[in-house]
Amino acid sequence: MAELQINTTQNVNISFTAASIGERILAYAVDMLIKIAYLVVMYQILFRLFQMDLILNGMDQWSQIAVVLIFLLPFIFYTLLFESMLEGQTPGKRLLKIKVVKIDGYQASLPDYLIRWFLRIVDIDMMSGVIAIISIVASQKSQRLGDMTAGTSVISLKNKVTIDHTILEDIGEEYQPVYPSVIRLSDNDARIIKETFMSAKKSRDYKVMLKLKTKIEDVIQVKATEPDVHAFIDRVLKDYNYFTQKM
Repeated sequence: MAELQINTTQNVNISFTAASIGERILAYAVDMLIKIAYLVVMYQILFRLFQMDLILNGMDQWSQIAVVLIFLLPFIFYTLLFESMLEGQTPGKRLLKIKVVKIDGYQASLPDYLIRWFLRIVDIDMMSGVIAIISIVASQKSQRLGDMTAGTSVISLKNKVTIDHTILEDIGEEYQPVYPSVIRLSDNDARIIKETFMSAKKSRDYKVMLKLKTKIEDVIQVKATEPDVHAFIDRVLKDYNYFTQKM
């Protein structure tokens, strides 16, 4: 599997292992089986148990189409729905331990998932996924066209470094957190913040620290109450550890 180098907005390089084509295909197959199972179960319930066909026969053509579309909505929006709820994973991706991430190192957002989902029409539905396979193989960051457009990639979590080795902060039992909204951050966000913070402290790059502080305030939607940027970022990391260890 290829190594994926992600350069964050704070100019910090982070290495991930890109998900292999095999893993992505298997995840897709698992998700497709789940979607097919949904169709079979819903068909049995609606048409066998509730005799929906008799109800549809009494409707006009447009009403019939509307009912069928409603029935198909979970099938159509399956990937978008789960990736949005599970932070870049569908049941298939979770089973295979792979995940969608932004190539700038931050958690992908709903617009990113929407772009990826929409371009599945070209990547996967057209030519039975051949376009996706070719683009993943040809791309340096293992991206299909939807990933390239959304600025995302799919990484493997199997060899993921745990939180204890990356972002664990020394906090005592009497520690009192200040910013509960730090739970808006992901483990990856916290790791990037710590690595950027440590790098900026070492090089005494105060401008990078200020940019990092502004970014954190934007993500957790609060304003710093600490007297200096060092204290604020240190507090955010400790608060994140406090809340994630309690969860």
